[in-house]
Amino acid sequence: MARVGYIGLGIMGSGMARNLLKAGHTLIVHNRSRAIVDEFAREGAIPANCPREVAAQSDFVCTNLPDSPDVEQVVLGPHGIIEGAHEGLIYIDHSTIKPETARKIAAELARVGVPALDAPVSGGDIGARAGTLSIMVGGPKEAFDRALPLFQAMGKTITWVGESGAGQIAKVANQIVVAGTMVAMAEALVLAQKAGVDPQRVVQAISRGAAQCWALDNKPPKIFKRDLSPGFKAYMQAKDLKICIDTGRTYHTPLPLTAVAHQLYEAMVSMGYGELDNSAVITVLEALAGVIVGGTDTAPADD
Repeated sequence: MARVGYIGLGIMGSGMARNLLKAGHTLIVHNRSRAIVDEFAREGAIPANCPREVAAQSDFVCTNLPDSPDVEQVVLGPHGIIEGAHEGLIYIDHSTIKPETARKIAAELARVGVPALDAPVSGGDIGARAGTLSIMVGGPKEAFDRALPLFQAMGKTITWVGESGAGQIAKVANQIVVAGTMVAMAEALVLAQKAGVDPQRVVQAISRGAAQCWALDNKPPKIFKRDLSPGFKAYMQAKDLKICIDTGRTYHTPLPLTAVAHQLYEAMVSMGYGELDNSAVITVLEALAGVIVGGTDTAPADD
């Protein structure tokens, strides 16, 4: 078993870190908010005061942070992971960040002999808790092979995609599809409601045909109960879509549907709903259509 550092114990990171504990690894933890660190300490983890301290005690150090600047600061900033670098250390980033940032961090860590893996995940809080995430990895294959037992404690579909940055390119592709299916599902449910047809029966009718997808399999029951608490927060979805758009520009690739999805999520954040689940993008379409899915204020269909 390994000594594993984990920095960033939010909705995703806490579930993933707990699965490392359950697998028998020694866990060293750090988080900006101390309360969750204390909670992990009661469960058997070792608390640390800064990223440097985490790295110095670990064989592997993982991060799960909101955005590119956060990861860069934790890894390369004062008291950062790079200051705790030592022989045998491997760095693993589970955040969703710009591929260019992942490559920059990998190059800086390589200078002190630390291989870096960009290893973003997909599967939401459900997958994080259950250990069923999809993990897409970029970086040196030898480091991937050494880290594989850790990935297997946290996920079910683990893919080495290529060299540094390849994992983040795969995550861009993932988020394009995730956002597109969330918006498509929302449009379908709002249309059914507007037309006076029970959206729950519509989901039952289409969810095992060609329209089957993760969004339809997991999100409608909560939407119908108006439980829009986050598994993956909408403001983070908006952030990820900006990375998608920026990456499209970098590689001169048109992403027209992604651009529309990005605007819908930005509208949702502007409406004050950024802390809700990413499936709550349906609230934007409900506002435009004048209905609430599952509500009693269904407007009649237009003639």
